[in-house]
Amino acid sequence: MTHSLRLALIATTALATLSFGSAMAQTTTQTSPAPATMPDPTPLLAKWPGAHEGVPQWDKVTPAMFAPAFERAMANARADMAKIRDNPAAPTFENTIEASQRSGEEMGRLFAVWGVYQSNLATPEVQKIAKEWSPKLSAYFTEMSLDPKMFARVKAVYDHRAHAKLNAQQTRLLERSYRDYVTSGALLDEAAKAEVKRINQTLATAYTEFSRKVLADEETAIFLDSEADLAGLADSFKASLAEEAKALGQPGKWAIKNTRSSVQPFLMYSTNRALREKIYKAFVNRGDNGDANDTNATIAEILKLRQERAKLLGFKNHAWYRMDDTMAETPENATKLMMAVWPAATARVREEVADMQALADKEGAKLTIEPWDYRFYAEKVRKAKYDLDENEVKPYLQLDQMVQAAFYAAGRLYDLDFKENTGSIPVFHPDVRTFLVTNRTSGAEVGIFYLDNFARAGKRSGAWATAYRGRSGLRGNKIVLASNNNNFTKGAAGEPTLISKDDATTLFHEFGHALHGLLSNVYYPGLGGTPRDFVEYPSQVNENWLLTPDVLNRFAKHYKTGAPIPADLVAKIQKAETFNQGFDTVEYLSSAIIDMKLHDRDVAVTDPDAFERDTLTSIGMPKEIVMRHRLPQFNHLFSSDAYSAGYYSYLWSETMDADTWAAFEETGNVWDKATADKFRTTLLMTGNETDRKEAYKAFRGRDPDVQALFKRRGFPVK
Repeated sequence: MTHSLRLALIATTALATLSFGSAMAQTTTQTSPAPATMPDPTPLLAKWPGAHEGVPQWDKVTPAMFAPAFERAMANARADMAKIRDNPAAPTFENTIEASQRSGEEMGRLFAVWGVYQSNLATPEVQKIAKEWSPKLSAYFTEMSLDPKMFARVKAVYDHRAHAKLNAQQTRLLERSYRDYVTSGALLDEAAKAEVKRINQTLATAYTEFSRKVLADEETAIFLDSEADLAGLADSFKASLAEEAKALGQPGKWAIKNTRSSVQPFLMYSTNRALREKIYKAFVNRGDNGDANDTNATIAEILKLRQERAKLLGFKNHAWYRMDDTMAETPENATKLMMAVWPAATARVREEVADMQALADKEGAKLTIEPWDYRFYAEKVRKAKYDLDENEVKPYLQLDQMVQAAFYAAGRLYDLDFKENTGSIPVFHPDVRTFLVTNRTSGAEVGIFYLDNFARAGKRSGAWATAYRGRSGLRGNKIVLASNNNNFTKGAAGEPTLISKDDATTLFHEFGHALHGLLSNVYYPGLGGTPRDFVEYPSQVNENWLLTPDVLNRFAKHYKTGAPIPADLVAKIQKAETFNQGFDTVEYLSSAIIDMKLHDRDVAVTDPDAFERDTLTSIGMPKEIVMRHRLPQFNHLFSSDAYSAGYYSYLWSETMDADTWAAFEETGNVWDKATADKFRTTLLMTGNETDRKEAYKAFRGRDPDVQALFKRRGFPVK
């Protein structure tokens, strides 16, 4: 099994990465066989059968299979690794590092399915399994990473690397493998190793508990009894709220679920200010209500444990630990970028609020703009300034057409074709669609793309991408199995699903992750992943093609008439692109700054609410805006280690993204094939085979220019 997969599994994270990582160690600890009464876990462990080099057998899996599957997979992995660890031959790259890279496919198959159950199918039964097994799995993977005999072999190869005649990729893999072991605690004494194991186990339990609590709050809803409560909402949105209420057992009512996809459009269009406030407060207080689902104590425990672990491993704090292998390298560098953008963003917010307040005063509203008013009055200002109403755009953004738009762009840029084959292979829910991905030039299969678009009970909020199987030459260059997971509100029965421009951007963003995985073409799986602050870069680049005239003219068609979106409406959309960027930037950036300040400190925070409040005050957070993710519901930070001290990475990636888009624009044709080919071969295909900073320089000829980001957001440029 690969080392970075092990690190992800320690957290038993439901957050997706496209990472596959480097070699990992093994332990001699024995596991008892599963009881005979347990279900047969073979569907979770066996090589996937069927076409497309095998696909997950979702239709044959039940939650009860996971416990015996975990037991058997751990036993098998121990046996496989023992052959490597106990090999009497002297350690070499081939019999140690490369041999480890070949192992772990069974465990990878198991956790590909388990990740979906945790994220997309988190029934009470699945949550119970997660609570029981998270600490057990953490203990298992921690023991493997700290096995002294396995580490001794890796260290022997590492110490003699200068004379081993390794190529550049092998050297990079070896050095990263050794570094992963060391930062996991392989050089510690036995007492310290035991403490690391304890901390990882306790963290795994805390992460699972945090996720469970947030999900419980997100599965609540506010029911509306009167159609008068829907004033201002589009008919299509009202119909979807009625369908949601019906699904929740309240036919004849309308349900606002406590998720962004339901709350955000309500805040934008509802003319009932009291209801906007009620729904807004329910949403921003997820995990922060002093009840059984309150997460503050869980967060405090996580922060304490993270600080203890960082010190044990020789790091100043958790931020330094998490940034040990990133493009930014240090908390100071990440903070420097964030604080370079923050003043311009808050200045723009002051301008936006002034515009909204003036409009409210002109209307005689007799109010002061509050957070639950921001989106509502921003839409009014957008209409006044640009004659653009989001409700005017939405009828042209049919979900199915936007999916085809994403496919069109991928075909034109990267020669990929997508042909729907839903029904020909198993899926984990009836809503999931599947597509065969082929190379347009050669006709060769590239992968299968799974698309799960809709919100439902047991599915965590937000949007994410996963890869059930990645491509690597060492393992036979099997085709990629990629997936996107969204939380759109399904249209009423018999009606198409209409999405907002923000939702369409999310669709293109997540599809960018899928493209990164589909196009990756590395030899060693351990070099398939990328640093956290590079991960979001390909997905953010992909957003840019959504609003190009070619895409809109072909795919933005009115859901009733089929008429293409009018040219004057497209012009309005493009003219308004920098509108409300103060809000968008501050909403995100406040979350990123809080994340870094929370983790780049010597003493762990014990009162998350007070820390959030005091820190926002100290940096001058506008009172009219709330963080995009408040700490009590910040899954990126507290459902795993994944984005902890790493939420800045979206801004880091967007700096590269804006500069990359400028490269396309500079050609005079944003579809320029030569630029797309260079982007694909230099940055998308290469995983982490070379330093990502150097790879970017090879693409652009220089470091990224932050001024491109300022220009995109409409902030003053030098």
